[in-house]
Amino acid sequence: MAADPSIAVQLAAHAARLRSLHLRTLLRDETRAPRLRRRLGPLLLDLTRQKLDVAALDALGALAEARGWRAARDAMFRGEAINTSERRAALHTALRAGGSRLPSPAPAAVRAEVAATLERMAHIADAVETGETAALGLPETVTDVVHVGIGGSDLGPRLAVEALAPYHTGRVRCHFLPNVDGDATSTLMRRLDPRRTLVLLVSKSFGTQETLLNGRALRAWLVAAHDGDAEAAARHFIAVSANVEAAVAFGVPRNHVLPMWDWVGGRYSLWSAVGLVIALAVGMPRFRELLEGAAHMDDHFREAPWQDNLPVLLALAGIWNRNALGYPSFAVIAYADRLRELYAHLQQVEMESLGKRVRADGGALADATVPVLWGGVGSNVQHAFFQALHQGTDVVPVDFVGVVRPDHALADNHDALLANLLAQAAALALGKTREEALAEASAGDAAAREALAVQRTFPGDRPSSVILLDALTPHSLGMLLALYEHKVFVQGCLWGVNAFDQWGVELGKTIASAILPALDGDAEAGAAFDPSTRALIEAIQARREAR
Repeated sequence: MAADPSIAVQLAAHAARLRSLHLRTLLRDETRAPRLRRRLGPLLLDLTRQKLDVAALDALGALAEARGWRAARDAMFRGEAINTSERRAALHTALRAGGSRLPSPAPAAVRAEVAATLERMAHIADAVETGETAALGLPETVTDVVHVGIGGSDLGPRLAVEALAPYHTGRVRCHFLPNVDGDATSTLMRRLDPRRTLVLLVSKSFGTQETLLNGRALRAWLVAAHDGDAEAAARHFIAVSANVEAAVAFGVPRNHVLPMWDWVGGRYSLWSAVGLVIALAVGMPRFRELLEGAAHMDDHFREAPWQDNLPVLLALAGIWNRNALGYPSFAVIAYADRLRELYAHLQQVEMESLGKRVRADGGALADATVPVLWGGVGSNVQHAFFQALHQGTDVVPVDFVGVVRPDHALADNHDALLANLLAQAAALALGKTREEALAEASAGDAAAREALAVQRTFPGDRPSSVILLDALTPHSLGMLLALYEHKVFVQGCLWGVNAFDQWGVELGKTIASAILPALDGDAEAGAAFDPSTRALIEAIQARREAR
């Protein structure tokens, strides 16, 4: 199949026109704001500081229409096999369909499985909350929950647990073990009481190296705490996996295994039983509110024309920055400490989904795809990398995320936080001219004032978006995360890539498995590697022997 014409070529005339217009000028255009600022319930999306005018926005919308975003969207919600390389559906929206106002087009069997799993999660969460865990074969007292998973099995749940801290019931403390590095595991085992600890092992295949290594360490710790009684230790485990038999073989009781499905990718899995840790932290009613928030965004995405559709508009702004203006990275800065893990979660949602170099049909891409996503939490990062954002040689578009109403009484602190968010967005857009800087330089001779003014000039004209939540609640968090999920989907449609596979993750994992025997001294295994890898293996072995 022939590739569509390059997005960059189709938008070139608009890009050339807008490059010559500073954002100071664009912000005075009164026709832009009504098209670039949209609200959905407690979420406001403001794109007025993007280098877009109405004509360019309409060109982007026409491109989205021509590339069939609506048909692709509907196919996703129906459960068609849009993940073509793996012949799978992408039905994460079905996980929260119970909170939708619109009837779900997902298969009835899928909806029934989801409802049954939510009920099982509710029984576990309620039992832990009330202390009536023994009837479910769990430890009699649970004070700590250790969630063991990596990638999508960690990032989304961790973000939600931290973001919803004011909603924690206080019944349990939640801990996360994603990394294979044993430091965190050993430190946690020293801190916790094993007899009061519940371990959640999360792995779709139940073959994830990092998860199983940490799981084995925790199993040995629990068996030792029960004087070698493996059956008693098994009561402390719940698994979330598609591979029930592997979980049972590991030692998890069969009735402690919750399902994962091949139609849910890891980066979209926090809405599923992978989110059990969220339900244990905040209670099942609040977890359902999280699902309802995502369903609110799902309904909007299904109904609204592109001109009013928040995920589509956010996606189009990203396409514009990447393909029309050529910016290779963008930052997500949350001015809310509870959202400090947002950018890390979105790194996986965006870069694992869209980090592709060929189209879904195997053909060559005509355009660059996903920019590098990075970020942090404001106002901390203003004192780290904002110097480069304001005066560096590269332009980095920014998504600013803020919260209008805090969950604390420190009004002065929160006003300062919001003032910094608004100020940084304004400063990136407007900058400071040489003349303005020169007027501020009152000391020294003319040459000294000129030199200082040059240093204090800000070019401005650097685009950003602002997303404001009325408050950081389970509902609004669900909306925010679903907004970005659907943004990624739309961008995948425009670029023609499969946003639901991740073959790029596999190669390094395969090589790592092959390296392990070489590290253990298997010379034959080591001989198979390139000279650089062999030299490093030998250096590691030599230093081990020298200890």
